Amino acid sequence: MGGAAPRQARPPFFPRAPPRGGPAGGGGPRPPPPVDRTDIPFVTVDPATSRDLDQAMHLARRPGGGYRVRYAIADVAAHVTPGGALEAETWRRGQTIYLPDGNVPLHPHTLSEGAASLLPDVDRAAVLWTIDLDADGATVAVEVERALVRSRAKLDYPGVQAAAEAGRLADPIALLPEIGDLLTARGLRRGAINLPLPEQDLEPDGEGWRLVLRAPVPMEEHNAQISLLTGMAAADIMLAGRVGLLRTMPAPKPEAVQRLRAAAAPLGVHWPDDVGPGQVIAGLDPAQPRAAAFIDQAAELMRGAAYTAFDGVLPEQPEHGGVAAAYAHVTAPLRRLADRYATEVCLALHAGQPVPDWARAALPRLPEAMASTDRVASSAARGAVELAEAAVLEHRVGETFDAAVLDVDAPPNGKSRPRPPGGAVALDAPPVRARCLGQLPLGERVRVRLVTADPAARSVLFELA
Repeated sequence: MGGAAPRQARPPFFPRAPPRGGPAGGGGPRPPPPVDRTDIPFVTVDPATSRDLDQAMHLARRPGGGYRVRYAIADVAAHVTPGGALEAETWRRGQTIYLPDGNVPLHPHTLSEGAASLLPDVDRAAVLWTIDLDADGATVAVEVERALVRSRAKLDYPGVQAAAEAGRLADPIALLPEIGDLLTARGLRRGAINLPLPEQDLEPDGEGWRLVLRAPVPMEEHNAQISLLTGMAAADIMLAGRVGLLRTMPAPKPEAVQRLRAAAAPLGVHWPDDVGPGQVIAGLDPAQPRAAAFIDQAAELMRGAAYTAFDGVLPEQPEHGGVAAAYAHVTAPLRRLADRYATEVCLALHAGQPVPDWARAALPRLPEAMASTDRVASSAARGAVELAEAAVLEHRVGETFDAAVLDVDAPPNGKSRPRPPGGAVALDAPPVRARCLGQLPLGERVRVRLVTADPAARSVLFELA
């Protein structure tokens, strides 16, 4: 699309980059990792333009059956000294904020896209998770250690997907579809819920930007399953040690499940009595308007995600409702503050050593720090898309468009302020999601008229035509 690009917030000052070979914030050179695993041919799988590479993977069959998953995670603690200026700044930022024309990084780019990133053909300090699975994908053994690793290649999702479809996946990840399918099936049997809605993205278009809808390719889901597997292993270690930081979410409320079930029949979604919502959603094609409306409604099941710290007393509710298991964030320390500290807890507990004081003392403060930066990240991402939506439609007020109805307003309950009936619609082209006024038929295709498109207010409004 044409027009001005959404403006990126300028990252504030970072402390001076550390000297080569030493951790940021002082403290002198840190010894190399105690274990050398550079003989393992790891590869990374990320978006094509990414350079902040947190994870590298190697998958193999185990003698006698089952699988061995090796997942190397960038060892950020090898570069950031506790109590230093850089650590203090990362607490202020909390996580990397991604914007269409760049990012506001959690760590300096010299670290997140350089010295700590698992770039190919260079030795890197990592935290290596080795997870053994049986033939059905159940975890039978877990090891976690600091190690020196070397990635052999930087792969991207479209290329990996094309290679998978052609039967030419690189050896280190040739088993990814097989293991990913096993782990997905296990999750569905547990009651896990995945919402496969396409993402609204902004892409460069000449001197401006254009909106695109990007549906995840299957290899992205398989890759995500390896992260989920690792996060569940980390949660188990911390719960057994009675100290740590979990990513939690309540299980879907029965009344929310009932409301979703009530929406299934009008939307043409078959929902057998003995099947959970995750299995129903997994069988839908989100490209179909009625299925997309149903999946949009299912987002109501996924409320209340938070970080839960504990030390000595286990949390009353340790599970993540979307994962249907206890789960922790440990696989993205370059981009997310909490992962560095949760990882340190796991390393100490697994080795039978005391959790370092600097990591243990941080746990109670992390939930609020992450909650506040989660709000910033969500606001930044949505604000960029809303601005782009308004800019691309600014000169088309009064035109009509084909759209699918994704959501309709709940009936007034007597407590909320009355407002005109309406809901949310998704245009076919351009790929805009916005509010629409009128008596909308959920999951049906309609014609809508653009009433407002105001870039200054980042506001777009339609009415039923």
